[in-house]
Amino acid sequence: MTGTIKKQITVAKNKFTLEIYPPREGCNGVEGPYYEIFAHDYNASLYAFSNKDKINKIIKEKYLQ
Repeated sequence: MTGTIKKQITVAKNKFTLEIYPPREGCNGVEGPYYEIFAHDYNASLYAFSNKDKINKIIKEKYLQ
């Protein structure tokens, strides 16, 4: 089992820290991987709040495959 993966990513000139957690065994079999993003500043927080679906799509396409 591997640990958490941390990456620095930029989306539309806003910087974030992406943390990817490994899949785990749950009640319904293997669940995950799960991820969280952390904004580097206030403007990135506002961007993430307004563009949640866009950021989720980018993360799933680029970083979870």
